[in-house]
Amino acid sequence: MNTEKTRLQIRTQFFLLCVVLLPITLLSCTPSAQTVNTSETERQSGATERERPFLNPIEISQEYLDAVERGTRTDEGKPGPMYWQNYASYVLKAEIDPDTHTLFGTADVTYHNRSPYELDVVVVELAQNLHKEGTPKKDFTEITGGKEITLVKAGEQKLSEINWLQRWTQQSNGYIKEGTQLYIFPDSSIDADESLNFKFEWSFVIPERGASGRMGRSRDNLYFIAYWYPHIAVFDDVTGWFDDPFLGNAEFYHGFADYELHVTMPNDWIVMGTGEFLNPEETLSSRTLERYRLAAESDETFLIADFDELHDATQISDDGKLTWRFSSEKVRDVAFSATLQSRWEGARTPVGDLNGDGTTDYTRINTFYREEAPLWSEQTKYAQHSITFLSDYMNTPYPWPHMTSVEGAEIIGGGMEFPMMTIIGDYNNAGAVRLYGVTAHELAHMWFPMIVSTNERRFTWIDEGYTSFHTNEANMDYYGDRFDHSNVFSGYLQIAGTDLEGEIMRWSDFHYPGPAYGVASYPKPASVLIALRGVLGEDLFMKAHHELIRRWEYKHPYPWDIFRTIEDVAGMDLSWFWRAWYYETWVLNQSVLRVYIDGDDSVIVIEDFGDVPMPVDMEITFEDGNRLHRRIGVEEWLDGKRIIEYRLKNTTGITKVLIDPDVNYPDTDRSNLLWERD
Repeated sequence: MNTEKTRLQIRTQFFLLCVVLLPITLLSCTPSAQTVNTSETERQSGATERERPFLNPIEISQEYLDAVERGTRTDEGKPGPMYWQNYASYVLKAEIDPDTHTLFGTADVTYHNRSPYELDVVVVELAQNLHKEGTPKKDFTEITGGKEITLVKAGEQKLSEINWLQRWTQQSNGYIKEGTQLYIFPDSSIDADESLNFKFEWSFVIPERGASGRMGRSRDNLYFIAYWYPHIAVFDDVTGWFDDPFLGNAEFYHGFADYELHVTMPNDWIVMGTGEFLNPEETLSSRTLERYRLAAESDETFLIADFDELHDATQISDDGKLTWRFSSEKVRDVAFSATLQSRWEGARTPVGDLNGDGTTDYTRINTFYREEAPLWSEQTKYAQHSITFLSDYMNTPYPWPHMTSVEGAEIIGGGMEFPMMTIIGDYNNAGAVRLYGVTAHELAHMWFPMIVSTNERRFTWIDEGYTSFHTNEANMDYYGDRFDHSNVFSGYLQIAGTDLEGEIMRWSDFHYPGPAYGVASYPKPASVLIALRGVLGEDLFMKAHHELIRRWEYKHPYPWDIFRTIEDVAGMDLSWFWRAWYYETWVLNQSVLRVYIDGDDSVIVIEDFGDVPMPVDMEITFEDGNRLHRRIGVEEWLDGKRIIEYRLKNTTGITKVLIDPDVNYPDTDRSNLLWERD
């Protein structure tokens, strides 16, 4: 990892798989009952003809294991004593010419090498080059030419563009553009604990639906700008330089940085961006400024600028332009919006105790929407509930000064998240319930991956799976019984166990065409989290969930950090769970085969038609109406059995047996989970 050749070839390397065999920990089984020999039942049913697949140990990348050996990570899933992250400070300036839809940008970046390695190359992402002809893409993409780079400077040296041959044969310094990546070779390496300043100048034509509908422009009255500046790639303790290309599908892996953002627009345009809004007095008219301040103290939706007031909502400058300034610390990215005909509403919402002084803190909610989006009149309320609920659910208060939602119909149909900013479609056809859901989803991303910063390009399932799980929790809190676990399960079960499905752990851009990527990234990992909660129980699951966030907030966890943290908190080996759900496309399909009386005992026969080993949670109902809840652990499934006979001693009169009464598990056939006496 500390050689130039290795770093530059990271994008062509695949994980080496290391087999780690861990002992199986048995789940609880009630002492008042016992399982019995099933050989006769198995012979009668033919179950022994269907052998269970061998449960291989989970595969862990050799690079990750090396990081554990170096002490940057631990076997318990914690950041190690030698953990480090590189850091950067950006001063970004952007100006948009609405006549040509061109953005002109400059960046002054100081990159801090906190690693123990000498860096003789710096990798920079140029996401807008997705829109350049010839750049690899996963789908049809609008061609606007990508970024035109006019200045790259490292330290005091202005660099020129070179090619790979010049670099390898002549050791030339300069920069190389390759797809969505820029490789910078400065005059001298950046030593450990040293920093280097970079300067960039560039421009690009803003696409209508940029970065696969994640940014762009609409109706000549809206810009939502993201993936727009030269962004230094992550250099971490596991992979080194992360330079997988952006193909328009799987998203990003960003490091944390401090940002100053300056956006210049013609008068009348209202700008909002990532960070603290520093100069409202210089940009807002007196009426708008007064309302903006009042909105910060309002618990109800507060009008800041109405549709018929937008012509004089801002200051008027002599040169016809205003510069809007924002500042942020320890964020992954910055985005901004510029609106000309969008109503501006605001409010505040509680997030909990941010600084430990015992008082409730608040964040500001901003909402921008156009007249053609009437459902957005409730958007501020949706955002208030989402931020407050999620702050409590995560046990981590929303940490930033505002959360802004921008209606961006024609740029996007769904939603897309950035620190403190989200763009969402009008949802005129989908309806208000769906608009709340997408709002909760995009705002839940403020925790995963904006705080717990994961690699979305390889492991989309982490941020999208956790966020889909959190979205359903928010939906259930907001709408009550209208939502339940089946709302998550249904998205996964539609292709579960078919050839259309792909493994969750498959790198995101390498799924086969079709629904495999979406299901493995969103509903299946969310379903698996619900199932994990069923296995662990609510209290233990939430303890592990909160500990995961606490350990890895503002850091970069890999999948095995997540697995190991949960095992560490739970105090049990869950390797069988990770293997069956994350590395395979097996399904869960348990059933109650029959119930019979054997003397004074009742025997419940459970058959497992699926391959995922999971506990059997039963609700047993008796003639007198009493109910008994029992769990059969996974140990016998792991021993290869397909059928288990569960004996309840000195107990008769069973009228009903129901597996998974609380619907905690995504079983592919719920029709065979119930047995009732004729």
